[in-house]
Amino acid sequence: MIDTTGFKRNDPKTINGWAMFDWANSAFSLTIATAIFPSFFEYVTAGEVSLWGISMYNTTLFSLTVAVAYLLVAFISPILSGIADSSGRRKAFMRFFTTLGSLACMSLFFFDGENIGSGPVMTLGMFGFLLATAGFGGSIVFYNSYLPDIVTEEHYNRVSARGFMFGYVGSVILLIVNLLVITYPEWFGMRGEVGTLPVRLSFLTVGLWWLGFAQYAFARLPKDSDKPFDLKILSKGYQEFNKVWQQVKQSPNLKRFLLSFFFYSAGVQTVLSLASLFAGVEMKMAADELIIVILLLQILALVGAWLFAKLSDAVGNKLGLVVMLILWTVVCGFGYIVEGKTQFYFMAAAVGLVMGGVQSQSRATYSKLLPEGTKDTTSYFSFYDVLEKAATALGSFSFAFTGQLSGGMRVSVLALAVFFLIGLLILFKVKIQHIRLPKNVHNH
Repeated sequence: MIDTTGFKRNDPKTINGWAMFDWANSAFSLTIATAIFPSFFEYVTAGEVSLWGISMYNTTLFSLTVAVAYLLVAFISPILSGIADSSGRRKAFMRFFTTLGSLACMSLFFFDGENIGSGPVMTLGMFGFLLATAGFGGSIVFYNSYLPDIVTEEHYNRVSARGFMFGYVGSVILLIVNLLVITYPEWFGMRGEVGTLPVRLSFLTVGLWWLGFAQYAFARLPKDSDKPFDLKILSKGYQEFNKVWQQVKQSPNLKRFLLSFFFYSAGVQTVLSLASLFAGVEMKMAADELIIVILLLQILALVGAWLFAKLSDAVGNKLGLVVMLILWTVVCGFGYIVEGKTQFYFMAAAVGLVMGGVQSQSRATYSKLLPEGTKDTTSYFSFYDVLEKAATALGSFSFAFTGQLSGGMRVSVLALAVFFLIGLLILFKVKIQHIRLPKNVHNH
């Protein structure tokens, strides 16, 4: 099928190119945001740290940095997406955020753990992590918006799941390589006292992986407009955003889904960002045990993305999301009372299954709810992504606040269940049309 711009939809090469962007940037979300950097940060800093004269728990500082990064993206992405739509330069913005994030990620190599204190090394680490997180979050805005442009509606569920599946596989491959370097540095020519060098090399490889494989996606996604860039387009960015907002306000069903998505995303994204810190601090897990948890999460997330795509195709996206949100709520309740590492492994397995499913099916569901014939998909997806980033900030702030007050992270995890319950209640009022995939249509 060819859309009104002459670009062929449902093309396998384009679909795989799009999915490869998830392969590229998921290395950041796994290694930096989830697996290695949080544990490294907790290891090289004291239980209480001081940044610019403000003292707090190191876990609180980490949570606040995540929150600030996503607030930054939430603030600027609506205007940028409006400019991208009105100028036809969506891929250019995607390139910019990818380059920013990957270079900032590489800068973490210099966060060496020596003389951390509250000086320039701490500032460098937090600023590099903040910019890398912002680059990751900013690029996703434009990446997601391609979905309704490259495939027709009956393929949304499966292609969205394919992106996440590519991401899980690619990120696990690089994580395993980095773990080998960290565990057996002598295999890679590092002799004697290597200190934190193997860990910091992983930050460098993630940035290179991210930037390198992203080029594969850029080469296969639809080209940007070649019309001259006019500075007047800068003012049109806000106008485009406001136009879409007016259209969203006239669609109660779309508004209800976005509100539901906002609340349950606050829970989902916070769990994903801070799971390894919880395992290390509350469950006293060693580094090797944490890696087992992370790999378990990724492998089961791969299965979950495929499984819930199948479920949504069979029974509809709404019921599939309802099942996942119920499971998320139960997981948060169990996180408050979990005792022993065996119980925690079971809880991590449950998180992994619903982690991949809820992300891929949320993106596919939103694509289905867009008004028919929508062309300015980037601006529409800016609402989706701004809400996700704002939700991540809200969840991280609430996690940091409750943790600071209670002196532990269990109450913080329990509080996240409230977000899932609110999202679930609102979702019940959303009407989502169930479009079955025709039997004679082949998967791409």
